[in-house]
Amino acid sequence: MFYLSDYEYQALLLSLKVAGFAILWLVPIGIALAWLLAKKQFIGKGLLESLVHLPLVLPPVVIGYLLLVVMGRQGVIGSWLNDAFGLVFSFSWKGASLACIVVALPLMVRSIRLSLENVDSKLEEAAATLGASPLKVFFTITLPLMVPGIITGTMLSFARSLGEFGATISFVSNIPGETQTIPLAMYTFIETPGAEMEAARLCAISIAIALSSLMLSEWLNRKTANKLGGNQ
Repeated sequence: MFYLSDYEYQALLLSLKVAGFAILWLVPIGIALAWLLAKKQFIGKGLLESLVHLPLVLPPVVIGYLLLVVMGRQGVIGSWLNDAFGLVFSFSWKGASLACIVVALPLMVRSIRLSLENVDSKLEEAAATLGASPLKVFFTITLPLMVPGIITGTMLSFARSLGEFGATISFVSNIPGETQTIPLAMYTFIETPGAEMEAARLCAISIAIALSSLMLSEWLNRKTANKLGGNQ
């Protein structure tokens, strides 16, 4: 019989919570950055693009350390947030979400940007010629055509957030009930003699969630493509 202990169930719920909050921030940030990089030319664009994609090549432990230095309770920005708003990221689930946002941001931006670059600019120009404001053009033409990229980026980022380990454990540690997500709980079980079955259960859950996310992404993309094709 497949069941979860309270300890495992707590790690699962926390993982979903951390990944869910990360996605809530990643979608608008990803759309804004993708649009900026795809549509605009400005000084420092190359630097911004490199910074966005830097988490892809940095070791996760380095990302966690940098987050601790910048956003920790005594960090450059973290100390100010703590004094001004009482907002603490280090050693809390909020910090785990922040780590997920950083490591998953390149996936979100890249997916949306690729979709955005495939948008026919003539459609946007035609709408502008007919008197539509830039904001209306974006919400009525550009954004709907970006949906496949948003879906793909969201699902990939969600799966990546669920699997985040290195940056999370470096930044917020491995605290049961507060920062111990599925990968961190698995790490604890792997290091605990006789806990192989618990680790295997969490491994199976991780695979099932990631696979479901990818399958859902494919299904939503096909449905969106059919809908957009039918409207043309």
